[in-house]
Amino acid sequence: MRKHLSYRTKNPALNSKSFQGSIGSNPSDTMTINGTVDKTAISLCILIVAGYFTYTSSMLWLILPGCIGGFIVAMITIFKQQWAPYTVPVYALLEGLALGGVSKLYESIQGQNGELLYEGIALQAITITVCILLSLLLAYRANIIKATENFKLGVFAATGGIFLIYIVDFIMSFFGTGVSVLNITNSSNFSILFSLGVVVIASLNLVIDFDFIEEGAEKGAPKYMEWYGAFGLLVTLVWLYLEILRMLAKMRNR
Repeated sequence: MRKHLSYRTKNPALNSKSFQGSIGSNPSDTMTINGTVDKTAISLCILIVAGYFTYTSSMLWLILPGCIGGFIVAMITIFKQQWAPYTVPVYALLEGLALGGVSKLYESIQGQNGELLYEGIALQAITITVCILLSLLLAYRANIIKATENFKLGVFAATGGIFLIYIVDFIMSFFGTGVSVLNITNSSNFSILFSLGVVVIASLNLVIDFDFIEEGAEKGAPKYMEWYGAFGLLVTLVWLYLEILRMLAKMRNR
């Protein structure tokens, strides 16, 4: 059996405490990797369909309820893991509505001459996100990338630093300003490199999420943890997609 380390991920949905008191006793009713893959695929399908609906209908007003509702459902899922089979599909639906609206919003931004600045950016971001997910999954299964202790601590520190910047930007937004490197209109080399770094860190979080799911399967966690593992992956993928959108927008501005 593979040895797993105590630290799992900065992702609040996926950490070692998630398995405390949730180990299943019936082998036929326990978490499996294949089961988690299936639940992840179902959740992604729900998210994509919901996103496509918002995107094609241009119902941008769904962004706010999607974000707020998704956050509330996410908190419920984190604290009530046994509800995951019911809350995760709802979370995927709400996040899909929000992401579809955000994607449409990006592609609706016009330049000074009325031209669309970011036309086709959503499809590019989706393609890159899927390629990163599949590439890292293959690399992880082939043991090319290993979630060692130093790897996890490094990703943890970098992710924590990024979220501190997000918090500062959120606070500054109340005063009509923000962190310049997060602004999509900032196309400086440093700003683009910063976004690239965030994309890399978000991607590396996927590796730690894979390790978390493998640990759950090895420990015989109950069946509902398959949905919870899928939820954790969705959280990381949503973050990754949004950061890729931001990075591509900055690059288009050049």
